[in-house]
Amino acid sequence: MVIPYKLKKNDEVRIIAPSRSIKILSQETIDIAVKNLNDLGFKITFGKNVNNSDQFSSSSIEDRVSDLHDAFIDPNVKGILTVIGGYNSNQILDFIDYKLIKNNPKIICGYSDITALNTAIYTQTGLVTYLGPHFSSFGMKYGLDYTKEYFKKMLMQNESYEIISSKEWSDDLWFINQGDRKFILNPGMIGINEGKAEGVLVGGNISTFSLLCGTKYFPDLTDKILMLEAHSEIQKHHFDRLLQQIIQQPNFYRVRGILIGMFQNGSQMNYEDVGFIIKSKKELINIPVLSNVNFGHITPIATLPIGSFINFDSNETHSKINILN
Repeated sequence: MVIPYKLKKNDEVRIIAPSRSIKILSQETIDIAVKNLNDLGFKITFGKNVNNSDQFSSSSIEDRVSDLHDAFIDPNVKGILTVIGGYNSNQILDFIDYKLIKNNPKIICGYSDITALNTAIYTQTGLVTYLGPHFSSFGMKYGLDYTKEYFKKMLMQNESYEIISSKEWSDDLWFINQGDRKFILNPGMIGINEGKAEGVLVGGNISTFSLLCGTKYFPDLTDKILMLEAHSEIQKHHFDRLLQQIIQQPNFYRVRGILIGMFQNGSQMNYEDVGFIIKSKKELINIPVLSNVNFGHITPIATLPIGSFINFDSNETHSKINILN
């Protein structure tokens, strides 16, 4: 396990686009994101190829790998944020110089399609990476306080802490109308299978994580805690079969626990559906499972470490997650 140095005020944070290009963001979103990150004390710089865009709203493998390598090798850069997710970060995995990354460890943070990149870096180098906000996530005018709080707890502080559920959540199209946000009362974390678990956290977006099954980039699941979330495109039958695919991977029987993120309204997944899927799988009967955790394609989200230790308690009265920072 290689734990990167924490970020400090006045540190340079590099923005790169290993999936979709920054061109899909409005100038307003970019300006707000830069301001919010400046307010946290960071100097923001951009990879030279972040504006390149093709028919997939992405750029060439060479462009994306070049910006990734440049960010890791530049001694002035202390942390890396991805622009946004997408569909193709797994294209670049075979072209990355993992020795370069291992010799220049630093924070890299993003979610969704970035699950493939974060997981590959962890499995190939031992470097702890982070499921957390993209650069684009910081483009919100409202509803960002919780996300910023847990970003700072994870990436700027050394103390261990407990993740508390947000009071409200949203999956509205905030980038279309920043002044018309719609938030929903959050019922909090929901224990499905009761129990306590401690282990090394891996996972992220379930469909992206599943792309790595059978490859050298998929992690050994021994003594791991899985975290899984899904975009609204993933309906309950999709989630069920993707979960089954992960269950069928080597050493799954050694998984210590599972955290499930919050589902967007468009997925049509309710708490009963999640519970039914988990309870229907005999392979999970003795594994603690905690759902409705603040991560995924919703607002706000916590920042979580891929490749580092956490523990959690799943029960009906007071479920909790502890980050062992």
